[in-house]
Amino acid sequence: MGCTKKTGLDNNTISSVDSLPVYLSLANEDSIPLKFRQNYNLKALNIILNQKDDSINKVNLFKVANRYYNMSNWKSYLNTTKLILERSEKSRDSVNMAKAYTYLGDYYVSQSVSDSAFMNYFKAEKTYLKIKDQINLAKTFLSKANLQYNEGDFFESEINVFKTLSILKKEKNVNEILYESYNLLGVLYNEREEYQKALEFQNKALQILEDKDIASEFQYKAASLNNIGFIYMNMDDYKAAEKYFEEGLKQKNLFEQRATLYAILLDNLGYSRFKMNDTYELPDLFYKSLEIREKLDLVSGIVSSKIHLSQYYAFNRDTAKALELSKQALALSRTTAKYINTLEALKQTASVDPRNASIYSREYIKLNDKMLKDERKMGEKFSRIAYETNEIKDQNSNLQEKNKTLVYVFSICTLLGLFFYVYKTQQAKNRELLFKQQQQIANEDIYNLMISQQNEIELTRIREKKNVAQELHDGVLGRMFGIRISLDSLDKLDEAEAASKRKKYLAELKNIEQDIREISHDLNREKSELINNFIAILNKLFENQINTYNSKLITSFDPNIKWEQISNMVKINLYRIIQEGLQNCNKYANADFIKVELKNVNNVLIFSIEDDGIGFNTKKTKNGIGLHNIEYRAKECKGTVTIKSVKGEGTKLTVRIPIIPNIYQHNNDI
Repeated sequence: MGCTKKTGLDNNTISSVDSLPVYLSLANEDSIPLKFRQNYNLKALNIILNQKDDSINKVNLFKVANRYYNMSNWKSYLNTTKLILERSEKSRDSVNMAKAYTYLGDYYVSQSVSDSAFMNYFKAEKTYLKIKDQINLAKTFLSKANLQYNEGDFFESEINVFKTLSILKKEKNVNEILYESYNLLGVLYNEREEYQKALEFQNKALQILEDKDIASEFQYKAASLNNIGFIYMNMDDYKAAEKYFEEGLKQKNLFEQRATLYAILLDNLGYSRFKMNDTYELPDLFYKSLEIREKLDLVSGIVSSKIHLSQYYAFNRDTAKALELSKQALALSRTTAKYINTLEALKQTASVDPRNASIYSREYIKLNDKMLKDERKMGEKFSRIAYETNEIKDQNSNLQEKNKTLVYVFSICTLLGLFFYVYKTQQAKNRELLFKQQQQIANEDIYNLMISQQNEIELTRIREKKNVAQELHDGVLGRMFGIRISLDSLDKLDEAEAASKRKKYLAELKNIEQDIREISHDLNREKSELINNFIAILNKLFENQINTYNSKLITSFDPNIKWEQISNMVKINLYRIIQEGLQNCNKYANADFIKVELKNVNNVLIFSIEDDGIGFNTKKTKNGIGLHNIEYRAKECKGTVTIKSVKGEGTKLTVRIPIIPNIYQHNNDI
């Protein structure tokens, strides 16, 4: 792809949004020479810098940074990341700020500047905590744990891994992070010589890999098999170790995808066979591993391979070759900052050069002490960074111990206080519940007494009706019978006399008619009062509600409800349901209005109470004793209860009770 250079790049290319994904894709293509890949990434960066600074722009900048990281172009990676951080801080973009901090942490890890790496990871952690991004918080904890492990701070590393796992328990689709956590725990416990725990977590890591969602190109399975083999090698079970190393080497495309791991497995397999005095493929396995490591310029790996070769030749009594290789390993290890390589090389050189063994031993002791001190200092530095970032500074270890004691005492006192509070609260709730139950029983007794009194009234009315019936039979009907007989006798009289008597009989009939009308009106009035007695009781309840509470109450009664056909048992339960429903509205709803409706639909009595209150989640909230009572009473009447509620949109309670006529109770109903 050619272009005419104008201020570094073709202007048409820079302004073309379509070319950006092409450049980013080419910059990530391993088959293209590094020089061209870096050029494509620079072109992509120039396009992005000429675009509007928004969230998409930052996403593309992170892509550019990723490609610089993969190309080990650390300077450009650092500059790009700092640019993202600067823009994110300017726009107060916490999400991208936190991500930029993790990228800076990764940069300082690559440069072995552990304190700066830790500081940036710590800043990322605080930001993710603030924005409640649990997945990225877990990843940051894991990055800190890896850093602390590499610096020998095993205890703090373990704590951060368990922080990661506690977050991952609540998340989904996190198998890759879960695998890395279990794998790191296995490595940590192996370092601490807790081999059974190490095997337990490495096997958990292997189980995670059964999920096919994890990309195979990372060769996690080969890594876990190598780690398990290494644990067995530390346990001196070289036969079991050999089996895992061989299985690891059989993983498909291992050399192409992770040549570094392939070299480690070759070296470990050779060493396990060497320890079993099995010379099969030795020393070829060591040399194959060494060749790969030299091509990849893996200094620590080269040192390890040469030490193992030195041990192999020393065992086979080729002392000169063994000494040559151990000295090469020692010289190379001194060029690195990893003391562990130098310690291993010193130990081997001392064993094959007995005349100078004391010199190497003194250097070994001195270097080992220095390494332990540096590890301790680094752990302290990590703690200091964390405290200083939070503006918390501990003055000395004695003060820390005192603070811990105070925390323990305060925690115990808090727990005791909390327990006492819960105990007292529960006692109060139990007393309140008992009071409510007693009040409910009292209300039942009062209402039953009302029903009993009403029944007495009705019995009196029935007696009165019988008296009226007797009066009709013996009085009105007797008088009418007499008039009828008298009218029959008019046929025997002359017209003048008959006319006079007819007027007299007609007046008497009018009197009888008036008497019958009055009796009829009395009976109708009694029937109306009989029907309206239950409505009157409800109205009394509603009147109390209006006078006691601020909520506006709207009531609606269907005139088609035939109360005379509804049994006392149903009315008692319905009254209590209405009372309980109003009480729930008053206690929990915080409503401005309450609507109560009673209607008859196809011989089904439908009662509903609706409010515009705060509502609740019917799936999550457990029914209290009030709702249980409503359901129980509806069930007693062969009815059903439904509750509809949405948070912030009020609640509607609906009770449906079938109307089953009971002819034996018509004269006793209230």
